[in-house]
Amino acid sequence: MTDPHTRTPRRGLSSVLLSIVKFDPWNAEFIADPYDAYRDLRDNDPVSFFEPTGQWLIARHADVNALLRDRRLGRSYLHVATHEAFGREPEPEFQEPFWRVIRAGMLDVEPPVHTRLRRLVSKAFTPRMVESLRPRVRKIATELTAGLVERGGGDLLAEVAEPLPVTVIAEMLGVPEADRHLLRPWSADICGMYELNPSPEVQHTAVRAAAEFAGYLRELARARRDRPGDDMISALAQVVDDGDRLTEDELIGTCVLLLNAGHEATVNATGSGWWALFRNPGELERLRADPGLMPTAVEELLRYDTPAQMFERWVLEDIEVGGVTIPRGTEIALLFGSANRDPEVFADPDRLDLGRADNPHISFGAGIHFCLGAPLARVEMAESFGALLGLAPRLELAEEPAWKPSYIMRGLESLKVTV
Repeated sequence: MTDPHTRTPRRGLSSVLLSIVKFDPWNAEFIADPYDAYRDLRDNDPVSFFEPTGQWLIARHADVNALLRDRRLGRSYLHVATHEAFGREPEPEFQEPFWRVIRAGMLDVEPPVHTRLRRLVSKAFTPRMVESLRPRVRKIATELTAGLVERGGGDLLAEVAEPLPVTVIAEMLGVPEADRHLLRPWSADICGMYELNPSPEVQHTAVRAAAEFAGYLRELARARRDRPGDDMISALAQVVDDGDRLTEDELIGTCVLLLNAGHEATVNATGSGWWALFRNPGELERLRADPGLMPTAVEELLRYDTPAQMFERWVLEDIEVGGVTIPRGTEIALLFGSANRDPEVFADPDRLDLGRADNPHISFGAGIHFCLGAPLARVEMAESFGALLGLAPRLELAEEPAWKPSYIMRGLESLKVTV
């Protein structure tokens, strides 16, 4: 347990403050393969305090799944307490533009604000609308793959995995083609703030990107309010529910969230998915021989190497997890990557099985913050993998990839392939 004012262990409780040697989210070897460390945590320390970040690590699927749905926890605590009441320093003034954008979306707020935002956004971002995008997603994926094949190979991430979701999100939002090159850098810079203990440089970069993206979207949103088109920004601007509508800040925050959540995770899932297939050639051949496996293959690739390794929550009321009391004001770290390899839930969890039928992975979260963009991510992954399997049946790895030095949003630097 921690004293929230010092973020250090209280005396007399050293028996539950475990030294976790293997868990090192800043270590390149751990980032490349965290699964031995996860196994050790699940077996020996499923609820354990990690001093470098002042967080409790939660490693088992049952606990992670339950806590994602537990309303005694929240993505934020500001709806029930001040920073000072939770023993936290107020955010530096320079971060205000960042948090203004982020907290105008639904990810970092709690009910009743979250409930209202999700209701309004869901009226525009419907499963039917997402499914209607499939032909366009397929066309983009086919064109990108054809280019890769024509060049005889290249960086699968840069040439297929990255431009596909950026193009889809940009077209969905109605961002002019001439401006789309701005989206990927903004998204990557903003997401840097979510890493553990980001450096001052990363924080300032995230703030700048958030301010620039918000300014760009503000101009676009005002133009679409006056002259709506057939795009998501226009739809969000026109959504009304019982007289309620999104404010301009809320519309901007929602668009930033759609880009960041719907792009970064999909790119990383595609890269790690192909890396998993190259390391499991029997499963790759199985998928090539039976494209009907694609729906379960996508779910299994998301389970096997999830792009979101950790999701954080604040404890709003004292809770007990695995016999350990975790007090109000504490932050917990839900280890999605560990939960998705829990043998209590998944048979032979370290084996890639593209036909796995019973697969309750939590890569999209659970509870009220379950990923709104999950249907779109599934469509994009299915269509990009399908295009590559169809047009590049002899796709091969050219060199072993390296992982980015980021843990929470974990992904490859590049993925060089030959055709």
